[in-house]
Amino acid sequence: MNIPFLDLKKINLTYQQAFEQAFTRVLTSGWFIMGNEVTAFEKEYAHYCESKHCIGVANGLDALILIIRAYKELGVFKDGDEIIVPANTYIASILAISANNLVPILVEPNELSFNINPELIEKHISAKTKAIIPVHLYGQMAAMNPINAIAEKYHLKVIEDAAQSHGALYENKKSGSVGHAAGHSFYPGKNLGALGDGGAITTNDDELAEVISALRNYGSHKKYENIYKGTNSRLDELQAAFLRIKLAQLDADNLKRNHVANTYLAHIKNPLVQLPSIDANNKHVWHLFVVRVIDRSAFQSFLLAHGIQTVIHYPIAPNHQIAYKELASLNLPITEKIHQEVISLPISQVMTEEEVNEVIRVVNLFTV
Repeated sequence: MNIPFLDLKKINLTYQQAFEQAFTRVLTSGWFIMGNEVTAFEKEYAHYCESKHCIGVANGLDALILIIRAYKELGVFKDGDEIIVPANTYIASILAISANNLVPILVEPNELSFNINPELIEKHISAKTKAIIPVHLYGQMAAMNPINAIAEKYHLKVIEDAAQSHGALYENKKSGSVGHAAGHSFYPGKNLGALGDGGAITTNDDELAEVISALRNYGSHKKYENIYKGTNSRLDELQAAFLRIKLAQLDADNLKRNHVANTYLAHIKNPLVQLPSIDANNKHVWHLFVVRVIDRSAFQSFLLAHGIQTVIHYPIAPNHQIAYKELASLNLPITEKIHQEVISLPISQVMTEEEVNEVIRVVNLFTV
């Protein structure tokens, strides 16, 4: 049996008829940028995220970049300011900070949840600190109550990186609704994935939403009138139409992922494999099922020899990336250990019981 890490073809073929109808609707409308589909999706996704505003953009990285850029335009941030971010995140969270000429301050994660450790944040706050970016890594939200309390104490903005947490809950509050703003990614492999790139920003801040709406569209609210030196970062009509279809099924798809994860948690018994931990305050949506294995290379090779594909999220810690050589001297032992041991097992809403049981069987057979 060959078990792919993520069968995107199978996932999207379940929507084939609806996608074809959406394509025809967009094609025959003759309107392909900033039209009715984007407007409808923004309204529907804002409602889903329990947020006042949703602004569709080209991708998740742009979402974070534009939030920070908008705060600069509003005079909240300036060049050289610092933003606290988890040290073990995907590089996009950090790129968004440096792209705006701000400084990323890397903070170690909690070893069990993989999310930023709130207990370590305060000692990294300086006079230049202006925001915290908690990343809801792998589908589980960060510990937002203590993070928001710290932010309130020091008058900081909280920008959620919600790229991996569509539909997740923290104390019954939706991902994308518990900070001042949130960046979302609709990269095809996400729980809510487009058939190409796509992203969005959610916020309850009217002024911030207005600035972002202009920035994504050449800095303009009205054609040929430019308030800001903006950019072109717009969610297109076709992707918005596809996302509307998948949004209606997101909760059902997340429940299926939850079933796979719970089956893994109940039946993987190999002491060499450390299973993920779930915070009691959270509803995890299992974008990824990430385990830790000391001899990761041997484990990955063993699974592949049995037809099971895995992926490492992520093999190189951000402070060891060539692009961020200025961070190479940081002492981040927890982050570096995590990056040496984490490996993601197959998980999706289209996995069969047979596939899930085969993954469990093979994982339990692994020895060193």
